[in-house]
Amino acid sequence: MAAGRSHVVRELLKETEKPMNTSRVLLTAQELSATIEALADELAARHGGASNLALVGIQRRGVDIAARIAALMEKKHGHKVLFGTLDITLYRDDWTTLSQKPNVRKTHIPFDVAQKHLVLVDDVLYTGRTIRCALEALSDFGRPDKVELLVLVDRGHRELPIHADYVGLTVETGADDSVDVLMLERDGKDEVLLVSN
Repeated sequence: MAAGRSHVVRELLKETEKPMNTSRVLLTAQELSATIEALADELAARHGGASNLALVGIQRRGVDIAARIAALMEKKHGHKVLFGTLDITLYRDDWTTLSQKPNVRKTHIPFDVAQKHLVLVDDVLYTGRTIRCALEALSDFGRPDKVELLVLVDRGHRELPIHADYVGLTVETGADDSVDVLMLERDGKDEVLLVSN
């Protein structure tokens, strides 16, 4: 009995000794807004008033970022930019092994992608697998002239030969870390956090 209790006590002590997850702010609301504006400026500078430019946001927060960039490019630079949304859930190479039913979101590309210069927009670039899925999903809509990638945060640890053409913030992370992007439209506030284990 005493041995059993001491075993339980030792296990409880081990649990309390485990380090807690810690988070630090990578971008405040003001910094996130400024970063998105800088990305919109870079796109506008590189593409001018190109009529064949279109932004495609990857569900979920890539959609919010792309929508803000499109609005900024029109308001600040006078460039009306085509805008679409893309869900890659059913293109994932692991979706059949997920423990719960996948949540498929809306794909809406209201223009012909042929002869378009598409800019895929996502919140965090990590292994590159999401972008591989997005490229595969896009191929179902036709063949664009060119596809570029814009990400808010590049956290490294690539598993595929994929890079971003436009990056808001590059940050070194551990494999067990996570980067959480919060958007006002979806989360009620703007913030980017690095959560470390």
